[in-house]
Amino acid sequence: MNPLKSITGTIVTGVVLSALVMLIYADGSTNPIEWAVWFHVLAGITWVGLLYYFNFVQVPAVATALSEADSGGPGAAAINKYIAPKALLWFRWTALATWLSGAAILMKMGILHSAFMLQPGAATIGVGAWLGTIMLFNVWVLIWPNQKKILGLDGKTHEADDADEHRHNGPIL
Repeated sequence: MNPLKSITGTIVTGVVLSALVMLIYADGSTNPIEWAVWFHVLAGITWVGLLYYFNFVQVPAVATALSEADSGGPGAAAINKYIAPKALLWFRWTALATWLSGAAILMKMGILHSAFMLQPGAATIGVGAWLGTIMLFNVWVLIWPNQKKILGLDGKTHEADDADEHRHNGPIL
């Protein structure tokens, strides 16, 4: 029985392996900051992994599916209707989990305000916090509304020119 043959099995396997690595390297620590850092890293890896999936797998696959639609292929609906909405759901929520866990770590360390104000001693991590904030904003405020339009998930009917404009001019991933 291969757990990697299902989404649930893959997620559970990833979490279990991460927990094992965490337990091995945590040296029995019960420090909540240390555990939050592991969660932050896990969420961040998932977020970035999905970003690579979109850029290196899904976008080229949609182009191939579109080119084969005239010869009886499934067209982009095979990906855009079934795969993209689920992948975008995970993308959005892992972005939020990464940002929230990072903010929680900074808060627990007592440097949340100092980091975001780029004060001495917290400026470097503050730059990372601001970059994460900008990326989170991009995912939820720029990418997601346009992806909903392109995939037809916003409950509205759009003209083909509308979708084409978003596809070529709007934020991609």
